[in-house]
Amino acid sequence: MNQDEQLNGLAQFLGRHRRVLALTGAGISTASGIPDYRDKDGTRRGKLPVQGPEFRRSDAVRRRYWARSMVGWPTLAKAAPNAAHHAMAALEEGGHIASLITQNVDGLHQRAGSRALIELHGNIHTVVCLECQTRFARADIQRQLAEANPHMANTLAQPLPDGDAQLEPEALEDFHIPHCTGCGGMLQPGVVFFGDNVPKATTEAALAMMAQADALLVVGSSLMVFSGYRFCKLAAESGKPIAAINAGLTRADHLLALKVGEPAELLLPRLAAMLA
Repeated sequence: MNQDEQLNGLAQFLGRHRRVLALTGAGISTASGIPDYRDKDGTRRGKLPVQGPEFRRSDAVRRRYWARSMVGWPTLAKAAPNAAHHAMAALEEGGHIASLITQNVDGLHQRAGSRALIELHGNIHTVVCLECQTRFARADIQRQLAEANPHMANTLAQPLPDGDAQLEPEALEDFHIPHCTGCGGMLQPGVVFFGDNVPKATTEAALAMMAQADALLVVGSSLMVFSGYRFCKLAAESGKPIAAINAGLTRADHLLALKVGEPAELLLPRLAAMLA
């Protein structure tokens, strides 16, 4: 199919179903300058990320995480919603998408105006104390990190997904990690680490969205992580059709009724304009 045929196919897909649930992944945010995790074959790039149990157990792992985050988070902080995020909000406003689940932690869907939204893996712009549960803005923690580690203020490194950066361990020996300014407790970003479970309340709300939907639209996700793929499994088991906008391979290719390989930031604005 050429691009016009793909666009018409997506418009017909949305037109046939009254309550479409959208599921987005890292591919929708790459046009905002945020690196994604995988190549077009679904293969993960680079080393495995920090695991949640290791983060909470090891001071060395926490130093590694916060040092890399100090250097990498500004990429996320300055990122703005791209045309795909705005188009998703417009599709919701126009009644063409009923709800949205995002695997991303960048907060760009909210900034673009999406409302019926669940952040499946949390939000990188918040930090929580594991002792007293006080929540902090990530920007405030960045200032604490900069004050405690002035030797790293001008460090440059390749940005990685979710505010990470490519730093080598030997640069982290003298790094000071942040603590809760109220109780001195351990701070953890407000995201679901690899090795941790999505909070029960979030899972239940997302599954309720899936149950209420009559179709699923996947945008910018390879679905290699089960927390996203499960929605495709549930849709297929319920006889609900699935369409995908993704540049490469997805774990659910065998379940898709329609797949479009065009970049979301180019295709979605045209789709929103067509349906407006």
